[in-house]
Amino acid sequence: MQIRKTSLFVFCLLGVIFPLTGQISVPFDSIKWDIRSQKHEFKEYKGQPALFMHGGIAILRDSKFKDGIIEWDMAFPEQRGFTGIRFRMQDLRNFEEFYFRPHQSGNPDANQYCPVFNGVSSWQLYHGEEYGVPYEYNFNKWFHVKLVVSGSRAELYVDNMRTPILHIPFLKHDPQEGQLMVSGARVPVYFANFSYQAVDMPKLVNAPVEEQPLDPLAIDRWYVSEPFAESDLKDVYHIKNLAKQNWTWKELPVENSGTANLASISNFAANERNTVFAKLVLNSSTEQIKALQLGFSDRAKVYCNGQAIFSGNDSYATRDYRYLGTIGFFDTVYLPLKKGRNEIWVAVSETFGGWGIRGKLENLEGIRIIK
Repeated sequence: MQIRKTSLFVFCLLGVIFPLTGQISVPFDSIKWDIRSQKHEFKEYKGQPALFMHGGIAILRDSKFKDGIIEWDMAFPEQRGFTGIRFRMQDLRNFEEFYFRPHQSGNPDANQYCPVFNGVSSWQLYHGEEYGVPYEYNFNKWFHVKLVVSGSRAELYVDNMRTPILHIPFLKHDPQEGQLMVSGARVPVYFANFSYQAVDMPKLVNAPVEEQPLDPLAIDRWYVSEPFAESDLKDVYHIKNLAKQNWTWKELPVENSGTANLASISNFAANERNTVFAKLVLNSSTEQIKALQLGFSDRAKVYCNGQAIFSGNDSYATRDYRYLGTIGFFDTVYLPLKKGRNEIWVAVSETFGGWGIRGKLENLEGIRIIK
């Protein structure tokens, strides 16, 4: 972003420039940046002083950003990678993120808004037109990016600074002040001309969008156990002993889509604590079979009244090399319900890309969900 000389407030500290507009410009060679990268250097690229980074992050120290405008220039080659901005960062495991996928240029998933909870990026749970937009990139050339964040919404501008290419109607974290960070994974990327401005609830071009109501047949909440290792369930076909453990269970309401983001309340650790039980209790007026449509990411084992009745794997690339592992109602489990109380425990295991579950009953005839 170019700044007119007449608009500059004559004050520079630690490489930070404060123009009269309130926009704070932070050159990437300023000590305000904490750069953690496999490889980085400061160099000129196509006429602009830039940060070159191949893998890693750069955290803007002491940045306090909740609502406002973030702008920067970037350039990358046509190769597989993920690079962009993280904002409202509470720590390295909890933040909002928007990133570009150079290898998906022109495709519906050319870019991605994604919340990160407890170290789990959740693009498999949040996909489609509210979370990304087709865009064809000009590779190895500078392009400008502007992100306007306002409460629970945001808009993204790329090159065309009059019209946002994407309206994000539902940011998933509660709005709260946090740090700013740029990031890059796999792809070598150049960053330049970074600036931000804190503005309380800036006006957006797009009007707010009403969420679709939750399907009345959807499970509206799950009771979630403490995390444990997926290997603990190897060759376990009945969980009567596990059921006696003195676990602490947390109630997790689902989003309007029907999805429960398990990472939002579960402390994930790969291989060590990558599995939770999501519990559902049904009271049946009679002995019957009831179909439960099930969506999960990445893997699930279903136990009905302690007995294993289903196992499924919807992980990335498990069906074919194009399968993304995005969540949906792709599986149906037939629950053998007895008269009275029935407990359905679903063990959901995560590797990467999103830790979630959703469920929908075929009907509510003869059953009552116990909360």
